Amino acid sequence: MAVSALSLRSVGIAIGGRHLIRDLCAEIAPGECLTVMGPSGCGKSSLLAFVSGTLDPAFAAQGSVALGDRVLDGAPPEHRRLGILFQDDLLFPHLSVGGNLAFALPAAVRGRDARRGRIDAALREAGLEGYAARDPATLSGGQRARVALLRTLLAEPRALLLDEPFSKLDTALREDFRRLVFAHARTRGLPTILVTHDEADARAAGGTVLRLATE
Repeated sequence: MAVSALSLRSVGIAIGGRHLIRDLCAEIAPGECLTVMGPSGCGKSSLLAFVSGTLDPAFAAQGSVALGDRVLDGAPPEHRRLGILFQDDLLFPHLSVGGNLAFALPAAVRGRDARRGRIDAALREAGLEGYAARDPATLSGGQRARVALLRTLLAEPRALLLDEPFSKLDTALREDFRRLVFAHARTRGLPTILVTHDEADARAAGGTVLRLATE
């Protein structure tokens, strides 16, 4: 999989005449992480929504987002090849663990055996071998978080957006899950943006920390 830097070029976001972000420029190299911190309402999650193409039209936004030479401006979210993890795992309750993972597989992975092989390999790597038939409701919080990560990675994203994905886990689970997420991001060369309130998240991510303030 080819990897490229994620570039934010002169990004500005405002709502109701109030500027949340002004003229933000950043270049996130493959495998590196930009951590965005600041109080609630400062524009952290709005920045991720702008990058992913899901920003509410109530916001006024300017600037550009690119992955390598590919400018993402105007592209629908599903064509941007960006993986997103939120505070909630958002697993589909009507699907098994394997069904959740199969949902993310690219159309190029064809045939039942090939698709099942991808899913089984991902579960083994995450310490969840044999969990494909499990109902997500029977999983622990840490297991659900790992399944959510696997689903994101199986879609073969070109960059990773993290919207406080560690915040609902207890301290021990949070530490393990941080290591897993950032290890995958570095191994796969995914430029990553992390939004968090937690200084420990920023330390685990490494890289540049951007601190936003409210006006």
